[in-house]
Amino acid sequence: MSTRRPPVKPADPRVHRLEVLRSERVSPSFQRVTVVGDDLHEFGGMGFDQWFRLFLPVPGSDSLRLPRATTSLWYAQYLAIPEAERPHCANYTVREFRPAGPAGAGAAGAGAGAAGAAGAGGASRAELDIDFVLHRGGSGELEGGAAIWACAARPGDALGLLDQGVLFNAPDDATEIHLVADETGLPGTEGIVRSLHRASVGSVIQEVPTRADVRPLDVPDGVEVTWVVRDELDARALGALGSGSRPLGGDDDVDGRGAGGAEGAGGVAPGEGALAALLARSAADPGAYAYVVGESALATSGRRHLHAAGLPKNRITFSGYWKR
Repeated sequence: MSTRRPPVKPADPRVHRLEVLRSERVSPSFQRVTVVGDDLHEFGGMGFDQWFRLFLPVPGSDSLRLPRATTSLWYAQYLAIPEAERPHCANYTVREFRPAGPAGAGAAGAGAGAAGAAGAGGASRAELDIDFVLHRGGSGELEGGAAIWACAARPGDALGLLDQGVLFNAPDDATEIHLVADETGLPGTEGIVRSLHRASVGSVIQEVPTRADVRPLDVPDGVEVTWVVRDELDARALGALGSGSRPLGGDDDVDGRGAGGAEGAGGVAPGEGALAALLARSAADPGAYAYVVGESALATSGRRHLHAAGLPKNRITFSGYWKR
């Protein structure tokens, strides 16, 4: 038996050539870019944490060369593009997809969730939102080619997208759903809770850099949310948090107020707060399903803890989006 839940692949993946409609700072750590395209109405919105390969033009280039294949051959085609013309490629999650329609069809793939309201007042063209996390260096400079591009993006700027499907894959018999993520997993968290059946029960542990990055989540009534605010934590707060012992679940704000800085004055690195909140929860229903994503140590250590707490490995999806 496989020890990992398989991802859900799109039925008809496409390479979409898109352009920027708008770019806006939605909170201190997130830049949102909304994109449109002539064939975006054919995008197969699947809801949950649908992800894609993002292609960005070489800085200073007037053209964007894209692979044509939608199978694994796409990568060979990508590498065949001369390096001087080869676009930057990165993996991103759909924050929200809004199909075209005069009445607003709502976020696609929302299952039995309450996503319809999200697309109310729909646009004449299909739109897709991408949230970029803004990482900064020690002197405050913005880091990462995609984030730099997002902050400088203007209407009409070109980009490409190759749909890759959904990583979240809860079994039909899951008794509870538990999500754990740092800020890089927040768009996926939003899509998952929006897509869950409204009778779902479980928990969310969501870490963000600052209090201003906390945002409303469209969670079912039975899903409890814990926000972990990193710049309000320090090592002492994490130690106290990790010393607890209670069942998986809970409804708290973890903030150790007055204690820390951004990575910060208390030395708390991305993912450490969410991991500490998870480690404080000692028991897991073996019939539950868990999803842990973000910084590599959060994903791997979170999976290890959940398995030790009683959750079978094949009921845990984990993915390290990046590594410190």
